[in-house]
Amino acid sequence: MMGAPQPRLTQRGGAIIEFALSFAFLFTVFTGVFQFGYAFYQYNSLENAVRGGARYASLRVYDSSTSTPSAAYLTAIRNMVLYGNPTGGVVPITRGLTPEKVSVTVTFERNVPHLVTVAIVNYQIDAVFTTLSLNNKPKVSFPFLGRYAP
Repeated sequence: MMGAPQPRLTQRGGAIIEFALSFAFLFTVFTGVFQFGYAFYQYNSLENAVRGGARYASLRVYDSSTSTPSAAYLTAIRNMVLYGNPTGGVVPITRGLTPEKVSVTVTFERNVPHLVTVAIVNYQIDAVFTTLSLNNKPKVSFPFLGRYAP
């Protein structure tokens, strides 16, 4: 009569080693994909907000006689970028975005507004493991189509 088969001692623990090596690789890949996806999402949100703010600025009444916008004009544009509403809001579209980080530039041609540019300056996207710095990005320009009433 034959005895019970003996397990082979050379294959013990192989699955645990394979799991450990695979987990380290997969964790690194998934973390990188998450970082990229989160940064892309944040940048896309900023780009949409800047585009909406620039479009609003190009259609609004410009009430300053110089290329320096008035306080009311500037506040309305910044609120549009930050909250999606020219009257203001409570929570900005992205964490860490403040009115000081929204730049509005009006370019004059022949003594009338010609171009409105809205940009985000000195903003940092805080992802889980790294920080991405955006300087003067995103940036959108629209021709001024509003009414000029200084």
